[in-house]
Amino acid sequence: MIPATATENVLDNVVWHALRGPQADLAQWSPNGRAARFQPEIAVFAAVDQLDDDGWAAQAELVGAGGAALLFRDHVPTPPAGWDEVFRGPTWQLVAGALPAPPTVGIEILSVDDASEMLALTQLTEPGPFFVRPRELGTYVGVRHEGKIVAMAGERLKTPGFTEISAVCTHPAVRRRGFGAALTLWMAAHIRERGDEAFLHVLAENENALRLYEAIGFRRRRLVDAVVAIWTDQPCK
Repeated sequence: MIPATATENVLDNVVWHALRGPQADLAQWSPNGRAARFQPEIAVFAAVDQLDDDGWAAQAELVGAGGAALLFRDHVPTPPAGWDEVFRGPTWQLVAGALPAPPTVGIEILSVDDASEMLALTQLTEPGPFFVRPRELGTYVGVRHEGKIVAMAGERLKTPGFTEISAVCTHPAVRRRGFGAALTLWMAAHIRERGDEAFLHVLAENENALRLYEAIGFRRRRLVDAVVAIWTDQPCK
């Protein structure tokens, strides 16, 4: 694992810096400003400035009884009383290094008219959380076969200086044709054209994806925690 530079420190609490920065217009905030989340119809990610009891309480106030928070940061301790942790996944955060030029495979930019087809592909392949308004997070691109979208990738979290590549997926019928690598490289080049650097997240158990991304030039930065917790409307202690 390559140590983080000072510039990369925003990635340690990436959702927080996204919602305070480039994606502030998509944020909802707790009254005291200690917690934030994306508008629920856009993304499920939430953040707090510090994971102390006051931070958890602010997030509870924000999501409400029965509400879920997906925290995605350097270390998430066991949630305090009143929260029910339903998922925890150690996740590698990777940052683009020296990348080859993206190959040409008929990549096209997707539009809002493609949303239902994009949603269907992610439901089939399960690349991670995906909602019906993805285009508000950034550019999405895809490859078609016989008129249907069979592979895609897009942008998700944006912090000062960095943009995440996400929702990289390929229909099972056309896998092993290099679509995932091509789309990832296209997105990374697109992000660099804007002056940002590309990064992405992969569950630590997904060794095949890790090998793919490292083979095309991404480097492991650090392990982060992806934790889904539900507020059960009980007092924090």
